[in-house]
Amino acid sequence: MISQTETPATDRVPLAADGLERSLRPFGESRMLPREAYTGPAVFDWERRHLFDDGWTCVGLASAVPSPGDQRAEAVGSGGVFLIRGEDDAVRVFANACRHRGHELLPCGAGTVNRSVVLCPYHAWSYRLDGSLRRAPGFDGAGGFEPSAHGLVELPATEWHGLVFVNPSGTAGDLSDHVAGLAEIVAPYEMGRLVTRGRHDYVVVANWKVLTENYQECYHCSVIHPELCAASPPRSGENYHDPSGAWAGGWMEIRETFATMSLDGSSSASPLRGLDERRRHVVDYLAVFPNVLISLHPDYVMTHVLTPLAADRTRVVCEWHFSPEDVARADFDPSFAVDFWDVTNRQDWLACESVQRGLSSPQSVPGPLSEEEDGVYQFVTMVANAYRGGRARPSAIARPASETSGRQVG
Repeated sequence: MISQTETPATDRVPLAADGLERSLRPFGESRMLPREAYTGPAVFDWERRHLFDDGWTCVGLASAVPSPGDQRAEAVGSGGVFLIRGEDDAVRVFANACRHRGHELLPCGAGTVNRSVVLCPYHAWSYRLDGSLRRAPGFDGAGGFEPSAHGLVELPATEWHGLVFVNPSGTAGDLSDHVAGLAEIVAPYEMGRLVTRGRHDYVVVANWKVLTENYQECYHCSVIHPELCAASPPRSGENYHDPSGAWAGGWMEIRETFATMSLDGSSSASPLRGLDERRRHVVDYLAVFPNVLISLHPDYVMTHVLTPLAADRTRVVCEWHFSPEDVARADFDPSFAVDFWDVTNRQDWLACESVQRGLSSPQSVPGPLSEEEDGVYQFVTMVANAYRGGRARPSAIARPASETSGRQVG
């Protein structure tokens, strides 16, 4: 195996400085990001290089490759990554490119299970599960050919509470700094032991940031989400103030007459073990920069992993994760959660696509944020700080921590 070298020095985002300054003004005075941040191909290319290649990007749960020999490929930033569960049970991440002629080892979004080797489908070069070269047909005994120099390119990757994060450039520093302050919220849900029993793969005709901004507020809920409002009061809950890491989020209450977030309020799952009484009646909605949304329910966890495909197009993989004890039951049916959120997701995607069309108008002007959109402010300032060459951290909001705000859903 060989290690990835560092990426070139950063360059400036192709946006006017005054537009970013307006986005970074104090909450209540700020404006949304400049229109070109959502529509400009040059900005999109900059984001792929600097926010996704140079930062920590989520590629999904480690349970996507649950057993040794399981393999999966995903798109990240400017290229693709290849996940393998090794014989030592560790998950490793490599560049999704054969060391011969660069053919993908698997198409992005595809996976295979229980393979003893990694096999390139082009010229049959094969690799061991640790990424080292096993065989290169036609090169046996070839003068000057060193098999040890032709292993797969391993990328810096870390498993965090069941999620796998990769930093293709190797320049992002420690993941613990990126997610600082978040573990205490996520840990009680034991995401690393949960089992995936539901998946929808969407392509939304909208910029990736539009989707996350939508997730960060419930200002829109009473207008487009009747099912969600029946399950959770749209003005309940509160956002977390001044996160120390590259994330934003908050919580909302579940109505007393509902056991969980479902169309009829019922659940076929049990409360996740280890949750205190309060956590059994709320849902946390967390956006980890730049591309994973984590929804922590009393009886399941839902994740959205966003992959930007173009300035106006985003792939969203939504998955539902349940306790192994529930999944083992013969009568377990995950549809109570999957159906509820598929309805809600599709309502959101229609709204986000309309936002994208509106932003595409040359007459579109960045608007202000209401008091109920403090979560959007946190995300926007994360992006704006990163655009200006700083760390992706939300700007502080100067107001009492006890003040509530209606927030999100996605």
